[in-house]
Amino acid sequence: MKAMLLTQHGGPEMLRYGEAPDPVAGPGEIVVDVYAASVNGADQKVRRGGGMYQRHRFPYILGRDFSGVVSQVGPGVTDIKVGDAVFGVLDQGIEGTYAEKLVTKAALVAKKPDALSHAEAAALGLISITAITGLEDAAKLKAGETILIQGGAGGVAGFAIELAKHIGAKVITTASARNHDYVRKLGADQVIDYNKEDFTNIGPICDVVYDTVGGDVRPGCYKVLKPGGRLAWISPAHEGYQVPRSDVVTMKPDVKRDRAHLERMLELFKAGAVHAPEITHLKLTDAAKAHEISEGRHLRGKFVFDIR
Repeated sequence: MKAMLLTQHGGPEMLRYGEAPDPVAGPGEIVVDVYAASVNGADQKVRRGGGMYQRHRFPYILGRDFSGVVSQVGPGVTDIKVGDAVFGVLDQGIEGTYAEKLVTKAALVAKKPDALSHAEAAALGLISITAITGLEDAAKLKAGETILIQGGAGGVAGFAIELAKHIGAKVITTASARNHDYVRKLGADQVIDYNKEDFTNIGPICDVVYDTVGGDVRPGCYKVLKPGGRLAWISPAHEGYQVPRSDVVTMKPDVKRDRAHLERMLELFKAGAVHAPEITHLKLTDAAKAHEISEGRHLRGKFVFDIR
């Protein structure tokens, strides 16, 4: 099969388009012919290597979420059959969607409805389970509460805006001026231009902060939380940063891969509460370009590779 191969840790130039062995389904597994795969922030971290992202065998195939059609089922798989359209996210610590085929546990995929294209399903996979885990499972956002979502135009944050509005919260988000209309359409009640305004000027009015940006943004997040507030984050603060308040809860949600969270997303989608993000379509051979742009952290929505 054709795949985008990471030849060594380093910059985008370490990605090479070439041949890789076809995967084979073992017990409880399926092989999926990949139609679409999306780009996530974690992909660039794995490409660069270091710490938990260090990989030791090359060439290595990146990518976590996908949509496609089942071409092989392994022993013990009874709820998925060859020909089913499915989508999902590979298990924690595993990559491999930047390819024409992949193998995964059958229990981690959901059947793709006709109402979702392969590109949309791939774009929604990881961002949806990340946002659902962050807002519903971890922060337990409630109707009537106020939430600040950092970096609203991004994939996870954009989904989180829609989810928070569906829950019934007041949503404040940060975004550059060019993305204000975009995040308002998603449901944001108040938008702060992070290039011109200090978001901490809103004061300690938030019950929840969902930080998808991290770094220099983290200290200010604590300034806008009420006593007893909750901060959930997916992007880390600078190394060594110490939480400045003991009267709030800080959490890094554990984003588990499972069918239940994908089906929760489908439930929200069918209800019209959430939608696929804005998608920029690319070929798999454009992976280096996608990484270069993604690392600038100004992408709106999601990059998706159309593989078939």
